[in-house]
Amino acid sequence: MAWAQAPVAAPAASAPASAPEIQDVEISGQRQSDTEQRRRSTASKIVIGREDIERFGSTSLGDILKRLPGVTVQGGSQVRMRGLGGGYTQILIDGERVQAGLSLDSLDPEQVERIEILRAPTAETGARAIAGTISIITRENRRRRMNDLKLTLGHEGDAWQPRAAWSREDQWGGMDYNLSLIWAAPDSASDSLLHTVNTDPDPSLGTDRQERIHTDASSRVLHARARLQWRGQEGEQFTLTPILGWIPSENTSSSHMLPGATGGVPYDRSAASTDTQVNFARLNATWRRPVGPGRLEWQGSVGRSSVRSRTLRQEWLGRSVTDYDDESQTQGRSARLQWKYSVLLGEDHNLVSGLEWERERRTEERTSLENGVPASTDFGANYQAQVNRVAGYVQDEWSLSRQWAAHAGLRGELLQTRGDSADGITRNRSEVWSPMLHLLWKPEPRSRDQVRLSLTRSYRSPDLGQLTGASWSSKGTNSPTNPDRRGNPDLRPELATGLDLAVEHYLPQGGMLSVSLFERRLSDYIRTLVTATPQADGTLRYVSQPLNQGRATTRGIEMEAKFNLRSVWANAPDTDLRFNLSLYRSRVDGVAGPDNRLDQQADGTLNIGVDHKIGSVMLGGNYGYTPGYTTRLSDNQWAVRNDRRSLDVYAQWQVRPDMRWRLSASNLLARDSESSSIVGTETATTLASTAPQWRLQLEFKL
Repeated sequence: MAWAQAPVAAPAASAPASAPEIQDVEISGQRQSDTEQRRRSTASKIVIGREDIERFGSTSLGDILKRLPGVTVQGGSQVRMRGLGGGYTQILIDGERVQAGLSLDSLDPEQVERIEILRAPTAETGARAIAGTISIITRENRRRRMNDLKLTLGHEGDAWQPRAAWSREDQWGGMDYNLSLIWAAPDSASDSLLHTVNTDPDPSLGTDRQERIHTDASSRVLHARARLQWRGQEGEQFTLTPILGWIPSENTSSSHMLPGATGGVPYDRSAASTDTQVNFARLNATWRRPVGPGRLEWQGSVGRSSVRSRTLRQEWLGRSVTDYDDESQTQGRSARLQWKYSVLLGEDHNLVSGLEWERERRTEERTSLENGVPASTDFGANYQAQVNRVAGYVQDEWSLSRQWAAHAGLRGELLQTRGDSADGITRNRSEVWSPMLHLLWKPEPRSRDQVRLSLTRSYRSPDLGQLTGASWSSKGTNSPTNPDRRGNPDLRPELATGLDLAVEHYLPQGGMLSVSLFERRLSDYIRTLVTATPQADGTLRYVSQPLNQGRATTRGIEMEAKFNLRSVWANAPDTDLRFNLSLYRSRVDGVAGPDNRLDQQADGTLNIGVDHKIGSVMLGGNYGYTPGYTTRLSDNQWAVRNDRRSLDVYAQWQVRPDMRWRLSASNLLARDSESSSIVGTETATTLASTAPQWRLQLEFKL
């Protein structure tokens, strides 16, 4: 995972040379509210501060992000904006992109100061943001003492989930430091039903079988982070941020076929165990100093991650048994350098320019055995993928008048990719130029109404996992709905031209109402499809592989409202209301309709939230809804998902200034998740149960 700089206060003026004595002076001011920061930004931005982050006592960033406007979360940490994920949504931590292969949940909410959502890209934040950018800013040293401990006990289904988080902030000599340590044991259990039906006219190929699966997951999480900061003369500052993570886990599963199956079954029952060890380490360094009329910033980071996994699986059919032994090791390395210069020209122009260099490398080693013998010559090999990226940008933000403001930038990026496959090494080179323009207009200088317009160029680059030529063998019978998986070193970047238009109205007591429209036109759209592929031994196997598929379009409307009831009714209780509704439509040109939408993009999302304060007690809740949808992937492939509904509530009691309790419950509706994959005449439907999650948290200052 990548991390970088956090916003820094303006350099303090140096003391006159004639001053006989330098005294410590503490200057305090009221921080702008989240809504006010959003209002003053020329580029469209939503700001979520500490109060909103802490509200539900969430222990993962995924739980926080799913309540934000236009954001959905799948699988706990797969974050999507405007219904688009898989590289469409750019996620930054302190200005640096989260590296592929690392979970966003490895960063604890306790370490986050605020979250910013940018619906259109800027030259400074980067162009790899077709759907938008989620920028996470971690808590920086505030030159005050802090020693906090949070103890949490959670329960989900039949599993207990203890957790402890400790953070300390202080000074030592000339260094400000912030330390945090997190330990958690998020165990879980789940049950699912897999129903596979093949309606082929040939009776010998027709099947109808159901498999019941139980899974137990046990893991331990240990995460450590430090922020070490030295302040020099005249605003000079040097910061080191080391991050370490250690996550061992063990998953066990068992399954059996239900009676009544037709067409034969690949096995009667199965059992599997998977041991996984995830380690990651990262070191970031930032040096800032005034140069001339502006500020120069150098930044560098190096990171390494390792994922080792071994799966042992047995399948029984009558008296015969088949043993599978799959072992893999994935190594990831990354390095990044950045130079940035910011300067205020006159009173109206804020000019920023920069250069960036980045390298990511991924190595995979796999062995796949069946009864002690390699399963196929196409599986079990070593693969590498590498991406080199060089970028330069310049942007200017200025006030045209008291009613008009502009934010314009140009960013150029050169990408060089290399991927290994069974056919050899594939190299690709791409250039992407991204002009970006954002305009802000107010009817009157002091108006509470404003209109935003953005015209942008953005792109999506294939991740390293897609660029490797590695293949993963399917277990059981290889079929259209149970295919092998393979990367594609020939993938090209996906380009998009974007238009955003928003109207906003700000209420007197900090609330706001907004309506925004957007459209993205994409070329070289990337989609994963299943095809029957010849193997080295002359047989055919079904293989799922990402491919460039031509042009596509997505558009939508997003509405948001948040306010305190007292801003519209003087005698109302002290209650905050939140509402956001997003509606989407998309079309892939090379696929016939209906339902030829972009992958996994629902027709919309809805969130309704309420918070009410009674003395030292705060109560609240949030209801979320995402409708079900069908996606046509090709002439004979579809993906279907049911609707998702969630209800989360919390109660917080501030016992005294240094102690508070929080009780929260999420997924109270506990609706089953249902998804189907349809390829030709075969349909595989998975029905998975869910359970409410309860958390009791005690927070106190030591």
